[in-house]
Amino acid sequence: MSPRKKAQVAFASAVVLLCLSAFATFLTIVRLIESEKWVVHSYQVQATLGNVNSAAVDAGRARSAYVITGDADFLNNFEAALPAMDQAVQHLRELTRDNPLQQQLCTSLEELMNRRMALFRESVELRNTDPQNAQGQTDITRRGLPIASAATSTTQQMWDEEQRLLNVRTGASRHLFTLAVVVLMITFILALIMFSVHYRLLTTELEAREQAERNVRDSEQSLRSLTGRLLQLQDEERRRFSRELHDSLGQYLAGVKMNLEMFSSSQPPDILLSEAIQLLDESIAETRTISHLLHPPLLDEAGFSSAAKWYLDGFAQRSGIAVKADFPDAVDRLPKSIELGLFRVLQESLTNIHRHSGSSRAEVALKLFPDKVILQVRDYGKGIPGELLDDFRTRGASFGVGLAGMRERLRELGGQLDIHSTNGTLVSVSMPLREVASAVDAPAAD
Repeated sequence: MSPRKKAQVAFASAVVLLCLSAFATFLTIVRLIESEKWVVHSYQVQATLGNVNSAAVDAGRARSAYVITGDADFLNNFEAALPAMDQAVQHLRELTRDNPLQQQLCTSLEELMNRRMALFRESVELRNTDPQNAQGQTDITRRGLPIASAATSTTQQMWDEEQRLLNVRTGASRHLFTLAVVVLMITFILALIMFSVHYRLLTTELEAREQAERNVRDSEQSLRSLTGRLLQLQDEERRRFSRELHDSLGQYLAGVKMNLEMFSSSQPPDILLSEAIQLLDESIAETRTISHLLHPPLLDEAGFSSAAKWYLDGFAQRSGIAVKADFPDAVDRLPKSIELGLFRVLQESLTNIHRHSGSSRAEVALKLFPDKVILQVRDYGKGIPGELLDDFRTRGASFGVGLAGMRERLRELGGQLDIHSTNGTLVSVSMPLREVASAVDAPAAD
């Protein structure tokens, strides 16, 4: 399995674990909330039991105070405590509907409270009818003691049952809370491990990609260096061929011509001999032209301006294309690498005009600045297709060997190549005159 695939699997596993942990935590929290509700419910039942007892105690105190003092305020308090106790008992029955045992005890408690309240009313009625009957009040109190004891016992049983349920429910809540924490911790640790694995695999893949990019950059740099070196060797080879053609073949042809002319002067006129001498003159001229095109001597002797003007004159004669030159009046010598680069760009641009543009005229302009030189070659032909030109600008795709060599030569010199195709084609070349030129000329001189 590739590192990318492993990283994807690790990331997917981490996401699945987080989703499962979220689902498990959600379920646990839902159950925890339900358990907490039951805990609160037990506390409510216990509080209601306390309200029932409190209401019974309030009713008993108010009854006793009224029996002793006969004060109507105590009677009113007694009458107010009775509904409160009934409401508390009904609320208790409502809260314990889910528990049959508590419902049974609640029924017993309600009966006992009703009997006890009946005795309280009997005591109040006896106070109203016979205030001095202490023996009757004592007898009522004696009959109420077992009922009060039974009510207290029943209330205590209900309290104990709710306390038992409360302990169970509290333990369940703690258990669910602990379970939720454990689930979160385990899933978090596992997800952290998966993310760590994913990070390591992703880091490994990124390092491999960076290494591949470095290798590509190194290869590209090596290719550029090789291209620059090949262009330099090509220029040197052209210079050598030019010298050989001029010094060797040209001299041989000139010697043959001299011999033929001497032979012709000592013989009667001969048409074939005259034609041979004429063809030999054309061969000498063509050899000289090829020699100068390979590497014009003026480029080394007088500089780019003179060599370019000589080349433009010859190009106009050979191609029939009218060329307009716009050069400064006085052009100082440029670095040799810059002059050679400009001349090769000029050659390639004019060759493309002659081969592809179909234009009958061209313009060449040279602009000098303190820090750079700009050469522009324009034609008025059919231009370059837009999609090819866009590929050349954006992706660096070349649509010709000549333009590729031109671009690599300029890149070696630190220059820039820009091509526009509107009403023809404009090739614009800009090259620096200082740091790059001196850096390139130094190894060439060595």
